[in-house]
Amino acid sequence: MLRTKTQSLFKTPSTRPFVQGLFNNNATSSSSATLFMRLKSSLYSPITLPNGLKYTQPTGLFINNEFVESYHGKTFEVINPFNEETITKVQEAREQDVEKAVSVAKHVFETEWKNSKPEFRAQCLNKLADLVEENAELLASIESYDNGKALSSSKIDVELVAKYLRYGAGWCDKLTGKVMQNQPGNFSYTVREPLGVCGLLSSFNFPLMFVSWKLVPALVTANTCVFKPSEHTPLSTLYFGELIKKAGFPPGVVNFLPGFGKYCGNAICQHKDVKKVSFTGSGPTAEKILQTCGIKKTTMELGGKSASIITKNAKDLDKVVANVALGIFFNSGEVCCAGSRVYVQEDIYDDFLNRLKIYAENLKVGNAFDDPFYGPLTNKAQFDKTMHYIDVAKSSDKATLLTGGQRIGNEGYLVQPTVFSDANNEMRFVKEEIFGPVLAVSKFKTVEEAIKMANNTEYGLAAGVFTDDINEALDVSSRLEAGTVWVNTYNDFHPSLPFGGHAMSGFGSEMGEEALHCYTAVKAVKINFDSSLKK
Repeated sequence: MLRTKTQSLFKTPSTRPFVQGLFNNNATSSSSATLFMRLKSSLYSPITLPNGLKYTQPTGLFINNEFVESYHGKTFEVINPFNEETITKVQEAREQDVEKAVSVAKHVFETEWKNSKPEFRAQCLNKLADLVEENAELLASIESYDNGKALSSSKIDVELVAKYLRYGAGWCDKLTGKVMQNQPGNFSYTVREPLGVCGLLSSFNFPLMFVSWKLVPALVTANTCVFKPSEHTPLSTLYFGELIKKAGFPPGVVNFLPGFGKYCGNAICQHKDVKKVSFTGSGPTAEKILQTCGIKKTTMELGGKSASIITKNAKDLDKVVANVALGIFFNSGEVCCAGSRVYVQEDIYDDFLNRLKIYAENLKVGNAFDDPFYGPLTNKAQFDKTMHYIDVAKSSDKATLLTGGQRIGNEGYLVQPTVFSDANNEMRFVKEEIFGPVLAVSKFKTVEEAIKMANNTEYGLAAGVFTDDINEALDVSSRLEAGTVWVNTYNDFHPSLPFGGHAMSGFGSEMGEEALHCYTAVKAVKINFDSSLKK
């Protein structure tokens, strides 16, 4: 899974003081009355989570450090993917709301934020990391409620959010340019400058983690942000707005606009005062965004059909199977870099399949709060798409179903861990991204053949290599056409490592120093101090 230790943040459930006060009989009458009035408004909703945590969910647009109603007063439902029941309704942002958010973001950028001291930006980010850690249990629980992912996975996500915030804070005073000694009598240097208002559009599979992936490099480099979370999973992002305000960010620096791409997303991308757009999502949507953005600076983190190569030199097949399962079944397969294709050398092919079948059939799948390996897919559209591709694999592709292939239960979006063997690169389900817990396994004779099959795709996001031969590992990883290659591990992230793809998997980077460059413009300055110049 996204690998990190989580125990330190989750010793005891943590909620904010005002949340505790709301459900505390000893709360003062005045504070109770104030909270009651807030609950009566359309901007907050009292929620009891399946694990018993109670809190007040912001449901408004987060603009200028306040939760406000949308211009048109429109709302949309947020659905629990485990039982398809409505959790709450949130305000829907449209064009007028985007105009308001961009306006305040531009104003604070020009008057305050772009000239803010690096230590102040670092202070805000570190304070935000503190608040994330203090509210870790609640944030993870909210994430699992509207996304459906296993609570254990959400806890890992929250841990990574805090780590990345601290990593970014450390960069605030370390942005540098260069000095060029390229001509006598001249002094030349470069500086990196913020772009301005950044439009940030995110996906539903890692809501909070993508908030950090996009906010951190933008804020470190002194940009302001208008962020649209996925309409399927806005709740944890909106609650994050409460923490943004508490962390001390000036009003308008960060704005959250829940809404739909057709109205809110499109308005952000085409706004003349939005200087940068970062998008995580599908290729077809990215193409529309790029047409709308024109020549604006963009980062596109898109889909993948990532391959893992397992050679006969991988001696511990049980560990390999565990990593392969993690690569495809973690987060219900809703991972852009999911290892959805696996190529196994023929010498160990049958042994690998037997072990994988047993492992997959013993994975617990179910309610996010019942300690499963993974939970439901996040929405009905993704569930229908996954079941469609399973049918394609069975019927027209005629792949061999090793295990799974069925819906679990009669409600919600649970799908069995599904593995097809004897697959080949001509099959549709092998070529196209599914974004679900569906794995295609193929065999190969030579490593050269495996590399060609792995690279035979329009995507280039990630890849995996499993071997105990270090020379083989170095050779294969250097020849795989992917932005990230994991050797004897998978889905293994760190804030200092850039993450991004090639080809139809997009361009630009998330995380690492490279991400900071995506949010700055380079200015070259040349000074002539040659005293021999004629006056």
